[in-house]
Amino acid sequence: MINFKRANHIHICVPPERQEEARLFYTHVIGLEQIERPAVFSSAGHWFRIADIELHIGVEESHPRSIRHTAFEIDDVKTARKHLEKHGLEIMEEPLIAGRERFAFIDPFGNRMELLQIL
Repeated sequence: MINFKRANHIHICVPPERQEEARLFYTHVIGLEQIERPAVFSSAGHWFRIADIELHIGVEESHPRSIRHTAFEIDDVKTARKHLEKHGLEIMEEPLIAGRERFAFIDPFGNRMELLQIL
């Protein structure tokens, strides 16, 4: 049996030509802190801190939209939704789950991200 402690990081991808746009989106619109990415990788990318885990952005050619996603628990889902709508992001409704308020958004690079608030 494996004894998991916590999530360490989430890795998403963006097309190579949009890497800098992704860095700016995740720092300026989403508000993440960019952290140092070790120089050992041969491919391009950026790393960010989200609470006590990391978001890693790598590069690869675009793929069709998928139901794959990452979910982040936040304090105020309504304010977050208004902020993202103000930036013109596509919002996706999520099925209702008792005790949670949530929605998903599609980042400018086709990655689906869920934001949820435990009520």
